Amino acid sequence: LAQAVEHLIKNIVDFPDDVSVKFMDARGELLRVRVNPEDIGRVIGRGGRTANAIRTVIQALSDHKVRVDIMDVRR
Repeated sequence: LAQAVEHLIKNIVDFPDDVSVKFMDARGELLRVRVNPEDIGRVIGRGGRTANAIRTVIQALSDHKVRVDIMDVRR
């Protein structure tokens, strides 16, 4: 799943080298995505539509609950 998220996000950002996806297992499965601060708006999208679409695709690929958190590299 982490590879799928990374592939989706790298294809929509301007700085694909700054994209990293880290798997964490806290209260279920969590994928923490970090992107360049200039790309955060592109990944979240207007009204969160792009982020919700990414979450929907990942949930469809998974057989259990998965959270996807998107943050910039400064954090």
